[in-house]
Amino acid sequence: MWISIPALLCGFAVWGMWGIITVQMLNLGFPFSQAELFTLTAIAGIAGATMRIPASFLIRLAGGRNTIFLTTAMLLAPAIGTGIVLQHKDWPLWAFQLMALWSGVGGGNFASSMSNISTFFPKRLQGTGLGLNAGLGNFGVTTMQVVIPLVMTMGLLGSFGGEPMTLVKDSGWIFGKIPAGTSTWIQNAGFAWVLSLVPLSILCWFGMNNLKTISPATGNPIVAFAKITYLYTLAFVPSILMLYLYLPPPTGLGLLNMWVAIPLDIVLALLVMKIAAFGPMKEGVAKQFAIFGNKHTWSMTILYIVTFGSFIGFSMALPLSMKVIFGVSHVPDAAGVMQHTASNPNAPAVLAFAWIGPFVGALIRPVGGWVSDKVGGSIVTQWVSAAMVLASVAVGYVMMQAYQSATPEQYFLPFMLLFIVLFAASGIGNGSTFRTIGVIFDRQQAGPVLGWTSAVAAYGAFIAPVVIGQQIKAGTPQAAMYGFAVFYALCLLLNWWFYLRANAEIKNP
Repeated sequence: MWISIPALLCGFAVWGMWGIITVQMLNLGFPFSQAELFTLTAIAGIAGATMRIPASFLIRLAGGRNTIFLTTAMLLAPAIGTGIVLQHKDWPLWAFQLMALWSGVGGGNFASSMSNISTFFPKRLQGTGLGLNAGLGNFGVTTMQVVIPLVMTMGLLGSFGGEPMTLVKDSGWIFGKIPAGTSTWIQNAGFAWVLSLVPLSILCWFGMNNLKTISPATGNPIVAFAKITYLYTLAFVPSILMLYLYLPPPTGLGLLNMWVAIPLDIVLALLVMKIAAFGPMKEGVAKQFAIFGNKHTWSMTILYIVTFGSFIGFSMALPLSMKVIFGVSHVPDAAGVMQHTASNPNAPAVLAFAWIGPFVGALIRPVGGWVSDKVGGSIVTQWVSAAMVLASVAVGYVMMQAYQSATPEQYFLPFMLLFIVLFAASGIGNGSTFRTIGVIFDRQQAGPVLGWTSAVAAYGAFIAPVVIGQQIKAGTPQAAMYGFAVFYALCLLLNWWFYLRANAEIKNP
């Protein structure tokens, strides 16, 4: 576990880094619109979610040590690639979108990590064990949101790290505002992770194990690596196709609605795995597909969207949302039409605050698992869902007020406090839902179910930036949060029906 956690942390960091990078791109005057920048976080989000689908099957097919080692080492490619493209402000949007897509490898690692760790703990410790691995792994989001603004203030790699750029807008870091005109090394947002990924990959290889009871036919390491690379590569196919059909010109065709694109992506990813598997892999994939015949796989998938989907979605969308809501004075023009372009001189430093919510959510996740081991997972999920309904409605109202104000900074404190409530509730719920899965399913199925539910929930990293970005563009940011509140309320009823009502088949697992 103590090797798994930092490896997973770096996976989250590489996956989520575009949420911070896009803010700094805006501060440096990169020639892209706010809508185009939101697509970068969304692309990273959907790629990571899609990668989780094959990742949830990798432990059985290739072994725990083999999988965690290779998928951790794979993170070096998007980390280095991102550092390179960020040095070229004049490069086309597709170059940045390609790096965002590649960063999805980090998102996929969660499914394999959780599938692996679940096999090392008995049912009575599933909540605590999974909560520690996932909760401390989730600190990758917070770590990234603290580390990236810090490393961008210095020439981390000397002459090897490239030249700095000059801020055209105020930026920030954990200690406050950084004024326009300051030099910044935005490329370090990618390069910094190389320093930890190399030693971590070595630790994974020499310190972890393949469990033969779970992975009986991995083959030699070269064969195992080939399986992992093959399935991960296949996962990019549906992602690229779906993004091409979804994204507007000139990147794509703009043919699909998001709510059509996501199910299509999931179905295509499963279909590609089913068709492309061969030899012993075909039998292994078929066994893993057995989880789809269990109704609890589907109920827990929906409930995990409430918790982890919200955590990662808000983590991705919040920094840029804060920038465009609170970094601007919203004033009407001569015709009385509200304008959202005038810079707000009293704007809070986004990068000084963006890390707080994910920090709270990750910190409290093991607590959610521990409490759920004591009182039952579903009752904890019920309270969490209720809290998220109320907090979403409240934060939506605050966002509406801020987006109509010439002085939006006066609404920043309640905005932050309410989002901290949302992150805390989602963190506790992450622990409770994983505890529930560990109790409902046997040892062979729990790992794949954990991986599958985390894969689908990870689409929150695509949905939240798109929905919030669209509603901000439409001038109604509150509509996004009200929509989330309705979904949370429906899931509250779902949780009660399956696990808390008097005649529930499995009572409060």
